[in-house]
Amino acid sequence: MARSLLAGVCGLALLLVPSVSAFAQTQTPAAAQKPADQPATDQGSSSTSDAAPADDDKQAPIAFEGGQLTITQPEQDGEKVLAYDGKPLASNYDVFFDKVVKIGDVNVALVDVGDGGNQCGPAKVIVWKPKDGEIKTTTVEQDECGAPPAAISDSAIYFVPYLLPGDQKPALQWSPTSGLTTSGNLAYTPEPGTDWKDIDPSTYDNIIDAFHNEAVYKEAEKLLGKDMPDMATSLLVGGGTEKTASGAFYASGCVPHDCGGNDGFMAVDPARHKLYFARRGDNGEPQAWPPTATWPADVKEALDKAVGSAN
Repeated sequence: MARSLLAGVCGLALLLVPSVSAFAQTQTPAAAQKPADQPATDQGSSSTSDAAPADDDKQAPIAFEGGQLTITQPEQDGEKVLAYDGKPLASNYDVFFDKVVKIGDVNVALVDVGDGGNQCGPAKVIVWKPKDGEIKTTTVEQDECGAPPAAISDSAIYFVPYLLPGDQKPALQWSPTSGLTTSGNLAYTPEPGTDWKDIDPSTYDNIIDAFHNEAVYKEAEKLLGKDMPDMATSLLVGGGTEKTASGAFYASGCVPHDCGGNDGFMAVDPARHKLYFARRGDNGEPQAWPPTATWPADVKEALDKAVGSAN
């Protein structure tokens, strides 16, 4: 499997310059990004506790800068509220303590806050208290679908984004003195030198992983052009692949929180060096690259089956 961007996140965060390029990670956003369990209460520690939340999903208060951070749910089935000594700081349906870290000489609490649901991670709420000041928060969110994972250094917190094929996104950093700023630009890059013979769908968690192959990426770029990120997004909520009689493999998926309204299909034929894409967007009109009239019968049958199951 192609190597993961996140595996070297801490080192990359420290080396970011105004313009950088990195290999894309192998996991889709939500697969790589899950709410952490309750943290340790030691404000100087950057580690999280292994303790799971209680059965009633209540989380114990966290001692923080002379007060308490709490997560409560005022109304049954309503939003949870993050508060500091009773002062609301953030709210949503999923709110989880991540950890408390030290940046310079400032204690900083990190809290995951999100809508929940398929393949869409939480935003990261940063909580800190300046010396002789009031409690403050900053929310880090990218593309309205959660924040990149946080990499902690002594002087800053770095957020390295998830990249989909065709994507370019800024890498961010936060510190108590400078706030949230841009560290550099990251661009999705396939694995250099990989070819059709290197394709192994058995290693894929999602068919999007096929884009890590340089030959696949270049062919997709020819077919999709500027539509590549949207096409990849329409496959995010999906699983493993299936195979046609001729040996092509395929999978269908959908956009997070819009399954049934924004769905995608992708097939790869390694023997013939061919790709097939189809997408039904919010307007309901299907698109295909190349036109479906040119597709082999078994691949077209796989598409019809996927479209039928989506309905």
